[in-house]
Amino acid sequence: MEAMVSPAVPQGAAPAGAAEVARRRRGTQRRQRWWRRWSLPLLVAALLTQMAAAMVTTAVRQTPTIDEPVYVGTAAVYLRRHSLQANPEHPPLGKLIIESGVAAAHPHIDAAYRGSAQDVGRHLLYRSGNDAGRLLLWARLPMIAMTLLIGLVVFGFARDVAGAAAGLVALALYAFSPDIIAHGSLATLDVPAAGFLLTAAWCLWRARRRPARYLPLAGAALGAAIATKMSALAAIPVLVPLAAWAVWVAGRSDRARSLRRRVGAAAGAATGVTLFAVGVVWATYLVVDPRLRWATPPGTPVVNGLRGLVVDWLPFPGPYRDGMRIQFGFENARWGGFLFGRQYVGSLWYYLPAALLVKTPLGMLALWFAGAAAMVATPRLRRAAPYVLVPAAFLMAAEMTGARDLGVRYVIFVPMFLAVAAACAVSVAIAARRRWALAGLATLTLFVAVSSLRAFPYYLPYSNEAFGGPAKTHLRLHDSNVDWGQDLGRLADRLRQRHRGEPVWLVYKGSGVPSYYGIVARDPRTVPPAEVRGLLVVSNSRVARPGAWLTALINSSTPIDEVGHSITIYRRA
Repeated sequence: MEAMVSPAVPQGAAPAGAAEVARRRRGTQRRQRWWRRWSLPLLVAALLTQMAAAMVTTAVRQTPTIDEPVYVGTAAVYLRRHSLQANPEHPPLGKLIIESGVAAAHPHIDAAYRGSAQDVGRHLLYRSGNDAGRLLLWARLPMIAMTLLIGLVVFGFARDVAGAAAGLVALALYAFSPDIIAHGSLATLDVPAAGFLLTAAWCLWRARRRPARYLPLAGAALGAAIATKMSALAAIPVLVPLAAWAVWVAGRSDRARSLRRRVGAAAGAATGVTLFAVGVVWATYLVVDPRLRWATPPGTPVVNGLRGLVVDWLPFPGPYRDGMRIQFGFENARWGGFLFGRQYVGSLWYYLPAALLVKTPLGMLALWFAGAAAMVATPRLRRAAPYVLVPAAFLMAAEMTGARDLGVRYVIFVPMFLAVAAACAVSVAIAARRRWALAGLATLTLFVAVSSLRAFPYYLPYSNEAFGGPAKTHLRLHDSNVDWGQDLGRLADRLRQRHRGEPVWLVYKGSGVPSYYGIVARDPRTVPPAEVRGLLVVSNSRVARPGAWLTALINSSTPIDEVGHSITIYRRA
């Protein structure tokens, strides 16, 4: 019987099983390295992708809001006539961004048509042979892209302050914010102006270490905000001193530099940021009209006193200063308001905080307060408070003094800055290794996401669960908080599907043209009340502030349907 001989194994060689284990371990390590490298970009991309899907869907389904034809029409004037005379009460930059989308749509523009900015926009959309829906979508797309880029700023700012994981939470709050989704999907100016201010604050935060690189960027971002909305001027008393402070902090490491030189450098930084901002404002006007042709519009208010002195001394083009005079004229008017069922004339100092309380997801409110408390209480995070909490608080206080209680869009910067603040709560929980706290923060973030997704695609009329959700918002707020004229197309579909052939009496508050969408309706004000029979269709902003004649019609009608949480359909026998 032959002996069985095992094959010889070379000295020092590993057994086959050990080699397989080592190979698998190397594969696992490669996958772990790949995940560590790409998990963060993939999660950021996922959050922004869902936000983009929500905004594009909203943009496709909504008809023009009240302000959009003004900006779209002005963008067309810029494109064709290069004239600054259209819509002078707002600077050009936001409308130049909208113009990029209008130009891509290649619309037919009636260069001979003259009228107000609102009339020009409605003529462009509805009476110039253009597809209104397609043109409006193209006008909205640049703002959607801007809103997504601002999301990257939120993430970057929060990551710098509180770490990458906390930055993801900040981005999630931003990406699921119903107000930002609602207004970021419109061709309006509120979101880009707020985003430029946030970018300026982030650049100033980074300028503490690299002032030469980031101070010019901060000045450019501040100028872009001022060149988009004049209300951004309120940020100057906060952001310009922060530029000086950033250089002062950066100079602490240079012990050889004298106090006098450090003070000079700080003053120079503040001056430089201001000059950059002024230069951006001038550049935007020159882009529209290099010759800067301008004639003060008839009826421009005369502004006296301290306001008049400020307007006269501002180093901005004449169109900008006249635009400020028009804005001050708006502020001097008495506007109507509606809050928690109460009609009033004038403004309430607490309107904006109350409206935010209604229109912010409950989990987001909790995370804002937790983050702000963590930022103030934690020494390593406290140094970020002047760049995050102070600008938000100062701008909020400035807006609370305004005369127009028309919506939280005036403080759309709040969910941007406070998303960064909320990241600090996550950072503190991670540093303390408190799993229960992290679980609670994750639950609140998930609650925000669920609340936002449940509102799809009705983000404009959103209110949180404590106030009954989007279907109940019109009982507490009006105008751009709930009904901004966005559902005319949905109304046309509803009338065709459920109420075909019935007589329609329409009280619509918006900029759309009902007949363009196939709505055949009459104005109930043109006949005696007894003749108003059939369907009475009323925008909820008009329901909130109806007047005696409409109140009588509504009280003698029965509500039978609603459209988009912004229009109520009554039956009147």
